[in-house]
Amino acid sequence: MNSANIDLPPNIALNLDYERYYQEAEKLYDQYQQNTPFPHTVIDGMFDNNLLQRIADECGEAFKDIEKNFYGSKGKHATSKRKYWGPYTSALLQEFNSAEFLKFLELLTGIEGLIGDPYYEGGGIHETKKGGFLKVHTDFNYHKKLKLDRRINLLLYLNSDWKEEYGGNLELWDTDMSSCQRKLLPVINRMVIFSTTDFSYHGHPEPLNCPDNRSRRSLALYYYTNGRPASEVKFSKSTKTNYQQRPGEVFEGRVKKSLGKRLRKKIGKLFKK
Repeated sequence: MNSANIDLPPNIALNLDYERYYQEAEKLYDQYQQNTPFPHTVIDGMFDNNLLQRIADECGEAFKDIEKNFYGSKGKHATSKRKYWGPYTSALLQEFNSAEFLKFLELLTGIEGLIGDPYYEGGGIHETKKGGFLKVHTDFNYHKKLKLDRRINLLLYLNSDWKEEYGGNLELWDTDMSSCQRKLLPVINRMVIFSTTDFSYHGHPEPLNCPDNRSRRSLALYYYTNGRPASEVKFSKSTKTNYQQRPGEVFEGRVKKSLGKRLRKKIGKLFKK
């Protein structure tokens, strides 16, 4: 849907300059391919700061879906349901699925035939509260409803005056999970785009140290194609998040869950005898 079809309050517009975006995408193409530990790019200042601040303000009223607290994620709220989005949020998220924006992503990444997700599965608005985290992981690689392969992640941060000591850096890890290769502070108007594979390990694994009245907010969108290179796949048509332990890290909850599952299986077999 094009932004021209969305009713916005009269005092602000999306002000998207696609000709400039296309030129920027072509300039960044080589860098995107060469960046390590996997293809990605970081673009600052692409959008109107006032627009993003409006969206950040709307986010505080949006969250109806709450992600469970467990070893992989804590303190995270998310909603992909448009009925909970404010007008500014809805306008930009829908624009990110437009043909014009898909062309920008194709020029940047070199991946042709990208398809947006009208369901915003796993995406939409994300927020993490103080003390929260998202452990390093790879994402689901297959959209069960669309029957398409996930290829691109887009994260747009909404956090004004975000200080280094607050934490929440997006970490990009190498393919053998031996070291973090890049850390990115989630400051407002910073957009991170990267190729999604079963080896693109990322997260913000350290508990947030922001003030009680602050949170880490972002927009998240994912893009798909019909088919993908076999070299990108480890888990065939996976719809689950694959969390990874960093060197020296132990997911206590995962160990207990695994032991409990094995115990229940053994008890079940005993009763069947």
